[in-house]
Amino acid sequence: MEFLQANLIYLIPVLGLIGIVVMIVKSAWVTKQDAGDDNMRSLAGHIAEGAMAFLKAEWKVLSYFVVIAAILLAWSGTLVETSSWVIAVSFVIGAVTSAFAGYIGMNIATKANVRTTQAARGGLAKALKVSFTGGTVMGLGVAGLAVLGMGVLFIVFYQIYVVSTGASVNGIEMEKALEVLAGFSLGAESIALFARVGGGIYTKAADVGADLVGKVEAGIPEDDVRNPATIADNVGDNVGDVAGMGADLFGSYVATILATMVLGREIVSVDNFNGIAPILLPILIAGLGVIFSIIGATLVKVNDDQGNVQQALNLGNWSSILLTALASYFVVGWLLPDNLELRGVSFTSLDVFFAIVVGLIVGALMSIITEYYTAMGKRPVSSIVKQSSTGHATNIIGGISIGMESTAIPTIILAAGIITSYGFAGLYGVAIAAAGMMATTAMQLAIDAFGPIADNAGGIAEMSGLPKEVRARTDKLDAVGNTTAATGKGFAIASAALTALALFAAFVGIAGIDSIDLYKAPVLGALFIGAMIPFIFSSLAIAAVGRAAMAMVEEVRRQFREIPGIMEHKAKPEYDKCVAISTKASIREMIFPGAIALIVPILVGFGFKGVFESTSSAEILGGLLAGVTVSGVLLGMFQNNAGGAWDNAKKSFEAGVEINGKTEYKGSDAHKASVTGDTVGDPFKDTSGPSMNILIKLMSIVSLIIAPHISVNNGGSHAGIDVKKQTEVPAQIAQAEDGLLYTNTY
Repeated sequence: MEFLQANLIYLIPVLGLIGIVVMIVKSAWVTKQDAGDDNMRSLAGHIAEGAMAFLKAEWKVLSYFVVIAAILLAWSGTLVETSSWVIAVSFVIGAVTSAFAGYIGMNIATKANVRTTQAARGGLAKALKVSFTGGTVMGLGVAGLAVLGMGVLFIVFYQIYVVSTGASVNGIEMEKALEVLAGFSLGAESIALFARVGGGIYTKAADVGADLVGKVEAGIPEDDVRNPATIADNVGDNVGDVAGMGADLFGSYVATILATMVLGREIVSVDNFNGIAPILLPILIAGLGVIFSIIGATLVKVNDDQGNVQQALNLGNWSSILLTALASYFVVGWLLPDNLELRGVSFTSLDVFFAIVVGLIVGALMSIITEYYTAMGKRPVSSIVKQSSTGHATNIIGGISIGMESTAIPTIILAAGIITSYGFAGLYGVAIAAAGMMATTAMQLAIDAFGPIADNAGGIAEMSGLPKEVRARTDKLDAVGNTTAATGKGFAIASAALTALALFAAFVGIAGIDSIDLYKAPVLGALFIGAMIPFIFSSLAIAAVGRAAMAMVEEVRRQFREIPGIMEHKAKPEYDKCVAISTKASIREMIFPGAIALIVPILVGFGFKGVFESTSSAEILGGLLAGVTVSGVLLGMFQNNAGGAWDNAKKSFEAGVEINGKTEYKGSDAHKASVTGDTVGDPFKDTSGPSMNILIKLMSIVSLIIAPHISVNNGGSHAGIDVKKQTEVPAQIAQAEDGLLYTNTY
């Protein structure tokens, strides 16, 4: 047991490696499945080529950003007071790994889509297995890479900065080791923001253009082969909802673990034990979550076409959550002593476990509430369906009101979760609650990613002219996928709120400020400016979708007008021109919104340094972060849920729905109104809405990176933690192996 405790640090990367090995096995299984006839393979090939073309164009632009940012980070004194090439290298590793996580998802999705279509010929059960296995590959790839990457980096820099110097775990040497991980997280979140915004602009420009001209004007079905934008639309599902989402949750996962590790460094034991158990705990729980997600994924199955797909997904999800909670009880009790303290707040190891449970409950409740507001057949979506019968305007009004209403209960749940977890274990409780919530990210992402795969499968079925029952099965998966996508975004925004608070607490400590005083005019002004940033960010992202969609609509209209025979299947549309429009627009338009998150904290932190005698720039930046967090969380919830509800209102008509005693189907006036609502909701739920959680965390991470340089004490004592005293620890405090972890005093 003592040997295992002493070497637990080396077990963490192994857990990540297990996830990657299982990912490879499942990926091979998906690849071996039947991809259908030559026509299906050809269509899938066009989608894969378009997706890869976009990804290469995006990577080319982002590579310039990564190189420039790495040089600034490596140049001592530019962004970080203790900048070094080590932090720059960590930043590059984080950026590359984040991009690779997105690639893993997109690569398997462009293989699983056509195989899901073919599997749907044999029934719903096989189609669910193929599509969900594809999602599982993505989930395990993202979580496995995160745990492996952070685990290896921490081992390397723990050995360099702490063990080799014989320093205190709570001293500035450990701070340097965690600063390197902050560089890794900054790289991951930076790529995630650009990937999410760029992918979101791409997919929604194509989707809006395809829907408005194809469905509303030409009156042809969704994904009809005659629609010039249909290939671009299906490519968009992969680059936005898969590659962008993969990079998004990779960055969120890493940021959550980092925030908890930074706060764990400050924990001391009243029994005078010293160790890295509170630092290791979040990443260990994340590693165990990968294993339990693998177990949960095996439970997702239906027996026939009457099987309940949502119930199958819920079974897998709840199983992984309950297993994580059970394991956390034993792990926390094993690693931590009874008496702990952080910034004057005392708590026990059992309190830490309860905080983890709070995080798991908050995550589950957020998913349940989001499912209620976005699922077909529930009161919110049904109300939008009913309002569609009186026109486009009432559909829009209904969707906006539902989106606004949907922020109430989740916000109360979040507030209760923050207060309760803080009551158990102070700020570390809030952070570890977020880590507990994110522990089953592999499972959450698998549930989320299978939706776009099913959506693509339905598109290929339509374009290939397969029997209607095939499209009916893929539509059943897609409808559930719309709900799970919304719940995944709700889960991500909830984690963002908890993680941002933990990052905020870490920033306050390192910056040397004790509080954020709203009575100070500069702080109050920064609070308002921070609250404005999510709105201007959303405006830029949605406007970008609008401009790209206009170009797409004009191109589709041109082809219908100038290429005779398209509607009669006598001529083939020019798909590549629509793909090019989305690619160019998304790459061009993603730069400015992404730059806001990176530049604003630096401008405020350094621009107001020494300007106000009674107010530090660190305190002003803290006010800005508070405004961004509260505004961004609420705006993200509103946009995600409104967009998801609009989408499933449209899906309700396509499945046939009764309004005032009359059954409405595709092509009716009410359906056309629902299509308009869906096109409004598309950039809400797939571009600006899901970007809110990255915006919040990225601005917090940038602030954390520059905190030592704007510290009121210039790196000395901060927030009750005197670095000098903590490095002068008694000789009897164990070091290296003997001091690796706390001793259990149960």
